[in-house]
Amino acid sequence: MAEKQVSAHRELADRFGRSVDYVRVAVTSRCNLRCVYCLREEHPQPGGRGEELRFGEIVRILDVLAGLGVRKVRFTGGEPLLRSDIVDLVGAAKGMTGVETVSLTTNGVLLDRYLDELLAAGLDGVNVSLDTFDRERYRRITRRDLFPRVEANLSRLLEINGLNVKINALVLRGINTDELRRFVELTRHCAVTVRFMELMPFDDHQIWRTGKFMGADKILESLKALYPEIEQLRGSSTEFFSFSPPGYAGRISIIPAFTRNFCSTCTRLRITSSGRALNCLYSRNGTDLIAVLRNGAENREIEELLRKTIDVKPRDGREAGGESPRTSMSEIGG
Repeated sequence: MAEKQVSAHRELADRFGRSVDYVRVAVTSRCNLRCVYCLREEHPQPGGRGEELRFGEIVRILDVLAGLGVRKVRFTGGEPLLRSDIVDLVGAAKGMTGVETVSLTTNGVLLDRYLDELLAAGLDGVNVSLDTFDRERYRRITRRDLFPRVEANLSRLLEINGLNVKINALVLRGINTDELRRFVELTRHCAVTVRFMELMPFDDHQIWRTGKFMGADKILESLKALYPEIEQLRGSSTEFFSFSPPGYAGRISIIPAFTRNFCSTCTRLRITSSGRALNCLYSRNGTDLIAVLRNGAENREIEELLRKTIDVKPRDGREAGGESPRTSMSEIGG
């Protein structure tokens, strides 16, 4: 596909000169797991289908964004594979002029059902959220006994040439910190990126306040103790530290999602499943797109709303509102 040329007056840029080229779209807030740091076991399935963006609405938003210079699209949730039209969404995004990569973030449970179709639709990358390789520990964290299925699906992913595979592992003090080496060793022979992530204050029953948080600096300290000879690599704009033990095929990164030292280079926009555009993960408010879409708005009106949203993008997450309300990541979009 030819490289897209976007004129300066068309690109989506904020007041700090950051050009937005990456959108994360939460296609649903429903999930088939009940992770202890996200949802209560008895939490009702959030966001009924009537409250979610429809297929055509998501495509329209993406089409407008592609015209404004967005090149990377990631579908998230909730669990995005709970949407029966997820393959069509991937195909539609991949076919848009200017869009270079289309990826999704999943808990991996349903990958066996959709993987072949997703690859045929042009999927470029998959991030699998997985915090442990121990079946019983997985059951305690997710409240579901589905680890064997996830493990089998991950094994298949790692065999696919050309697919960008990453594992997102949330580090929880006293729960899975003893598995850091096991995650790193997965990269010995596999060209996979393992990303250790900080806990964020977006759970609806506040495990955040129970001392399970482990900051990026402590994660790094633990990794250096295990691998004194690690070699630092250049990471992405969201990666506090990226490295590879000598001779390993993959890489390790640390994502400081709460301590937030990467905000100055943020080029992201988030669209929630309920149709709100968020210029920052920590924003308390967002721009309601679903209402204008269903009231017959033209693309130029959607573009103007998106421009206004990005224009007031905060300098960083702390400016956006400090400690955010008790909102589950399933609603924001993981």
